Amino acid sequence: MTPILMYHSIARVAHDPNALCVPPDRFAQQLSMLRTVGLRGVSMGELLAAQQRGHASNLVGLTFDDGYADFLTTACPILNDHGFTGTVFVLSGRPGGTNAWDPEPELNLLTSAQIREVHARGMEVGSHGRLHQQLTTLTGSDLEAEVAGSRDEIADVLGWTPAGFCYPYGAVDEGVMHAVAAAGYTYACAVKVATPSTFALRRFFVGPGDHPLRLLLKLGLDRLGLYGRAGPRLQMPTARVG
Repeated sequence: MTPILMYHSIARVAHDPNALCVPPDRFAQQLSMLRTVGLRGVSMGELLAAQQRGHASNLVGLTFDDGYADFLTTACPILNDHGFTGTVFVLSGRPGGTNAWDPEPELNLLTSAQIREVHARGMEVGSHGRLHQQLTTLTGSDLEAEVAGSRDEIADVLGWTPAGFCYPYGAVDEGVMHAVAAAGYTYACAVKVATPSTFALRRFFVGPGDHPLRLLLKLGLDRLGLYGRAGPRLQMPTARVG
């Protein structure tokens, strides 16, 4: 499968215990490395469309979880400079808020207006749920609110429904995956899964310690099937609703 990179924040911070913040200069170096080896970073929508045509061999998916405000202010200009695109997965229930689920560092999230501007700049917007909850602990109306509810709220912001979903914490089981398919999404991103599928696309983490050569090594191992393969085995939904 085509490699899919998982970023979070593109910012330089003093203390980053979860290694979620890639400094802007390191991010630019990583993208430059991709260009040097003949790869182009693209959004998930562009990647999946290219895969259907059989033209994805030189592509790498670029995804950004949580919808941090620095995606617009910092990541977008760097992506544009390299001719790349990406997909940002936003939390529809926290526009203009902060990452309250993490103790530190405190980071601002995109406002509704900024989400619209992200789309205007040629980036894809997907759903990360409403409040960044672990979906495998939810059932019934609570799960539906996080999955289908977030899709409706993002549609209200953008004027169209998002195609993609991203599981908070990478937490997914068959019930959650079927809920995402039933809500009308066309794909969903996970992290480590033993059986990748359209609704459990495997990605690998990129952090501040991934200098260009280290990231290149990860890409090489991924293409050989030797990186990040552990995870649950999931049964692909047989049908979608909506």
